[in-house]
Amino acid sequence: MGDRVGLLQDRTVLITGSSSGIGASAARLFAGEGAAVVLMARREDRLADLAESIRAEGGRAAVAAGDVTVAADVARAVTTAVETFGRLDAAFNNAGWGSIGTQLHETDDGVFDQIMDVNVRGTWNCLKQQIPAMLADGGGGAIVNTSSTAGGFATGAVSPYVAAKHAVLGLTRAAAAEYGQRGIRINALMVGSTRTELMENAIREVPQLEQAAVARAIQPRLADPVEIARAAAWLLSDQASFVTGGAVPVDGGCSAV
Repeated sequence: MGDRVGLLQDRTVLITGSSSGIGASAARLFAGEGAAVVLMARREDRLADLAESIRAEGGRAAVAAGDVTVAADVARAVTTAVETFGRLDAAFNNAGWGSIGTQLHETDDGVFDQIMDVNVRGTWNCLKQQIPAMLADGGGGAIVNTSSTAGGFATGAVSPYVAAKHAVLGLTRAAAAEYGQRGIRINALMVGSTRTELMENAIREVPQLEQAAVARAIQPRLADPVEIARAAAWLLSDQASFVTGGAVPVDGGCSAV
């Protein structure tokens, strides 16, 4: 890095869903930009490998394995951040889950419950635990929640996913309005189709999904996870100091046409 000061120099950032895909890319990127990263996801072995890789490159990382749908797990991750690195400055609430292929009347209630639980309750749990930690030292902070193009319109994803990602945007806007005067900026990333583990698995099941997923976009391809992570890094940094309550598209132009 030479003499360049990192975009997230000396920040402590909690990243959920960090065992693969966008979250894992964000962990590497943020650490490279000077952040101490706290990794949260359910697969502790993957988090341990990622943390070891980050440390091997001179970065700082801590592991807080857990499930965002469990408030106590999120609380423990926030505590890990504060106890390990002194405070919590920022969070990338990226954990999410979706499925493909069924119309509303054919979608199992259990699928609805899981999608709402991970995406909406997970974001709720994160905000509830992270905000007090950011308020505690009076320094404010920044939060990015992962929504989706499905948070803006019906993309063809299952209806509970569209509903859940709309709800993530709603939580983002409400929280931004409530805490803006106390120094906390909160934004949502409206993410387009991205080459994540979840997407790769879906494409294996339904090969035509890849073409369908990118058909609407101006840039007709899947995003690389790091392309999403870069937008999150900017939003969490002081470079985005006047951006809050935003629905920031990173979708190859999908929402523009």
